[in-house]
Amino acid sequence: MEDKNIQLIGHLEELRNRIIITLLAFISFLIAGFVFVNPIYNWLIRDLDTKLAVLGPSDILWIYLMIASIISLSATIPVAAFQVWRFVSPALSIEEKKVTLRFIPALFFLFIFGLAFGYFLLFPIVLGFLTSLSAGQFEMMFTADKYFRFMLNLTLPFGLLFEMPMVVLFLTRIGILNPIRLKKARKMSYFVLIIVAVLITPPDFLSDLLVILPLLVLYEISISLSNIVYKKRLKQEESIKRTVA
Repeated sequence: MEDKNIQLIGHLEELRNRIIITLLAFISFLIAGFVFVNPIYNWLIRDLDTKLAVLGPSDILWIYLMIASIISLSATIPVAAFQVWRFVSPALSIEEKKVTLRFIPALFFLFIFGLAFGYFLLFPIVLGFLTSLSAGQFEMMFTADKYFRFMLNLTLPFGLLFEMPMVVLFLTRIGILNPIRLKKARKMSYFVLIIVAVLITPPDFLSDLLVILPLLVLYEISISLSNIVYKKRLKQEESIKRTVA
């Protein structure tokens, strides 16, 4: 019993150290993000005809902090993924360690791709649709805080949700998930994804539809990838059993 308690304490201490390393990396990248925040801000508002309004000095700091946080989050994802890999790697075989280590760069690029999908495709469509509703009826004025919050709500969730296939692959590879479970949970998962899509988008049908469809496609892609990895895993286990026999 004491051995189990000591082992549990050791795992918790290691988990704490991994979390601390990840937090320190996030803070370091956040500080570095402030160095590039001004040119990135100017690039993000390049298509606007007018300057964004601010309602107080604190809004400027808040906007710069949001931009720097996205930079930091993007850069921290490989660090966090590597720390997770280091934490679970003792339970993996040598082959599984090599395979799962390759997921880390993919997590970073999928996050960037998700942000790009939200910013270049979804954001202009939704913004254009909503601003067209006010044509000739309202005087439209963008505040920097509202504009960037709106942008963040339509881009950041996609950066995170585009990680779904790689996370499912990793969990399938280490035996936590399999395509059978994912298929059984399809209805519930669809329901959750639809709720998430409705919550993160403006209250109009077009925005909801443009978010819901990619999320459902991502879930189906995750099932297909999980199925491929699961079959390979079963074949490897069978070959090991035959070798031992």
